[in-house]
Amino acid sequence: MTGTAEKTYPVPEEELFRFAELGRASSTLTVLRHARIAERMGLSGTDHKTFDLVVQSNGPLTAGRIAELTGLSTGAVTGVIDRLEKVGLVHRVRDPEDRRKVLVAVVPGASERFAPLFQSAFDWLREMLAQFSPAERKVIERYQNVMLEQLRAEIMDNSRPA
Repeated sequence: MTGTAEKTYPVPEEELFRFAELGRASSTLTVLRHARIAERMGLSGTDHKTFDLVVQSNGPLTAGRIAELTGLSTGAVTGVIDRLEKVGLVHRVRDPEDRRKVLVAVVPGASERFAPLFQSAFDWLREMLAQFSPAERKVIERYQNVMLEQLRAEIMDNSRPA
């Protein structure tokens, strides 16, 4: 549940299972879609999504932080960073506040190189959302935000099962 005082409603088991199956199918197809995109980028799925995490961070990250976010070992993260650096997507920079630390930063323009690979997703999303009224889209957006909040909490809290 989110931190808000939203009203809650009972969820029948049959409805719970329907939503679980929809989520499962959506997750599987999303992973497969991103695996195809990663392949077109010349990356593994892990490398692609790690790059995406660095892009979304809106600033350089330490290798340790990348390990926390991905759940990968620090050794595996070093390999990912090496591969991303080799294809010109990220570079290592010294932390200006602590020169002993190394940060991973996105190479300027790196994301834009692959924007065409995502255009079909934006086109599809526009077509799909056009089938829903503005009020329905607000409900869908709220659902997505609650789901993302729960996923972030689960991923960031290593004590909870994934």
